[in-house]
Amino acid sequence: MLSTLRTLIAGVDARAEDRLRDVYAIELIDQKIRETEAQVRAAKSTLASLIQRSRSEQKLLDLLSTRIATLTTRAREALEAGREDMATEAANAVAEMENEATLRQATIDRLETQTTRLRASVERGHRRVIDLKQGAITARAMRREQGMQAKLHSTIAGPSSADEAQDLIDRVVGKDDPLEQAQILADINAGLDHSGLEDRMAAAGFGAATKVTGRDVLARLKD
Repeated sequence: MLSTLRTLIAGVDARAEDRLRDVYAIELIDQKIRETEAQVRAAKSTLASLIQRSRSEQKLLDLLSTRIATLTTRAREALEAGREDMATEAANAVAEMENEATLRQATIDRLETQTTRLRASVERGHRRVIDLKQGAITARAMRREQGMQAKLHSTIAGPSSADEAQDLIDRVVGKDDPLEQAQILADINAGLDHSGLEDRMAAAGFGAATKVTGRDVLARLKD
């Protein structure tokens, strides 16, 4: 029972989180882009430090190489002059500096390897930020389109200004013609006071016509 309740609660929380992420998707995208940019900036700072340290080590190594060459020359000159003691001291110093140079060269090699790897990571991160920003632009455009589609759907599906306009059109188009209504009313009145009876009987051949027609005028002209 408790296990089932925990599962249901976990499902409700997951759905609520999904809905929250959908609502604030654009804000979350912007935040993740900012976090990614911060990580890239930190990586760039580390890369700059590695490059600076590598250059410092290279300068020290160059200085050691110069000193080794100078002491080697002086030791050779001391041997030629019969000063073996000074030549030996110089040789020991050269040996120590060569060992130090070996360590510094190893450090430089290690720093160059780290620099190459980190530089590649920075370049990937930089391209990633550009891609994310382009994706954010697309997401904003789609969110605006979704909003407009939702508004259009609500306009079409439910009562709206379009429905009200159609109702008004139907009222105007379907309204009775006042002229026709007046004619019908006149006919009704004529039937009630028998004012049209003479015309109907004349038209049926009973008696002379009460009104002059175009046929009557034409007959007189022929006569």
